[in-house]
Amino acid sequence: MPSFQTTPGTRDILPPDAARWRSFVEEFDAVVSLAGFQHIVVPMFEDLGVFQRLGDATDVVTKEMYDFVDKGGRHVALRPEQTAGVCRSFAQHRPLPPWKVWYSGPNFRYERAQHGRYRQFDQVGVEALGSDDPLLDVEVIALAVDFFRNLGLRNVVLNINSLGDSGDRARYVEALSQYFQGRISELSPESVATLERNPLRVLDSKRESEQAVVAQAPSISGFLSDEAASHFTQVKQGLDALGIAYVVNERLVRGLDYYCRTTFEFQSTALESAQTAVGGGGRYDGLVEDLGGPATPGIGFAIGLDRTLLACDAEQVFPHPSTKADVFVIDTTGGMQALQLCQQFRTAGCASERAYGGRAMKAQMKAADKSGATYAVIIGTDELSQGVATVKSMVDGQQEEILLDAVVQHVAAQLGKVNS
Repeated sequence: MPSFQTTPGTRDILPPDAARWRSFVEEFDAVVSLAGFQHIVVPMFEDLGVFQRLGDATDVVTKEMYDFVDKGGRHVALRPEQTAGVCRSFAQHRPLPPWKVWYSGPNFRYERAQHGRYRQFDQVGVEALGSDDPLLDVEVIALAVDFFRNLGLRNVVLNINSLGDSGDRARYVEALSQYFQGRISELSPESVATLERNPLRVLDSKRESEQAVVAQAPSISGFLSDEAASHFTQVKQGLDALGIAYVVNERLVRGLDYYCRTTFEFQSTALESAQTAVGGGGRYDGLVEDLGGPATPGIGFAIGLDRTLLACDAEQVFPHPSTKADVFVIDTTGGMQALQLCQQFRTAGCASERAYGGRAMKAQMKAADKSGATYAVIIGTDELSQGVATVKSMVDGQQEEILLDAVVQHVAAQLGKVNS
C-alpha cells in the first residue's frame, strides 16, 4: 500500500480519461466561440465575501465552503463555483457590455462524495453580462442544447421556470413559509431545518414521504409581476421559435440565492441515479451590484463534466479520443536513428513512438502492435548500411524499402498529413 493516496472526494484523472476531459472542453469552446463568447480564467480562490454573495441560506455558504485564513491574514475560500468570480471580475475591470465569456476548470465543495459527485469537480460554463433581453436567455440556453447535441446526447430534458423579480420572490418565499409551517408535521427533521433557512429549498426534497406536501405547495407563477411574466413568456416563445423542447417546472428553484427570473436545468433521462442534473443556470441581475459594480443584468449556466460524461457513457456517445500512434520506429542499431526519425516525424505532424533500452526486434514489434500505429518504420544494421528503412503497414502487413532520407516524407504523404 503506498504511503499517500488521494484525499476523500478527489481522484486522479488518468490517461485516456484525461484526454477525454480535454476533448470535452475543446468541444465546448468550439460551440460557444461561434456565439462570440471568449475564454476567461478567474482565480481558484477569492476573498470569502465574494462567495458569501451566493446567499447566507445556501448549503454552499453554510457548510460546503473550503475557506481559510492565509498567511497574510486574509480570509479566503476556494471557489465553489465560478459565476461569482466572473461577476467580481466584471465589477473590478468594467469591460464594455455585453460581456460574453466562457470558463472551465475545477471547483471545490465539502460535501458527501458519491458516484459522479466529488469535492473537487470540473465544470464548463458561460456568463453573459450587460443585457436583460429575454432572447439573450434563449441564446444562452440554446448554446447548452447545441453542446449536448454535439456530444451525441439525445436523452436530455430541459426544465425551465421563472423566479420573478426580487419582490416576487420575497412574496413567494413568505407564502411558502406559511404553507409549510401549516403542514410542518408532515415534514422530515431535515426539511424543517431547511425551512428555517430557505423555504425554497424544501421544494427540492426527494424524500418519498414529502412528495405530496411539496406537490400541493403554492406555485411561483401566481406571484410573478407583469414584467417578470412577460419576460418568461418571451423566453418560451424564443425557445419555441428555435424548436427547442422544454418542460415548465414550477418546482425548479436552483440552489443559489442570486437567481432571478429565468432559471433552467438539464436532466439526463439516461442516468439511473437520483442525481440526474447535468447542468443548469439562470439570471442573476443583482449579483454584480452586490459585488461593488454597477447594476448589471446577467445570465449564464454551468455544466458538470463528471455527470455529463456518465450520461455519455449511458448513451454510448462521445468516446475517448484515439491515442494511437501514426508511426512506430523500430531501431536495432542503438537507438540514435529512432531518436532522430521520431523527431522528424513529429515535425511533419505525425504522432510517433519508439521503444527504449535497446530491446530486441521481437519486443519492439510487440510494442509497435500495442501502440496501434498505422506504420512501422524498421531500421536494422542491413538497412542502415544501405541507407534505407523498411516501411511496414500494420494494417495489411505489406512492406517496402524507402530511402532513409525520404522515409518521413513518404510515410507522412501516405497518412495524408497536411505538412508532409
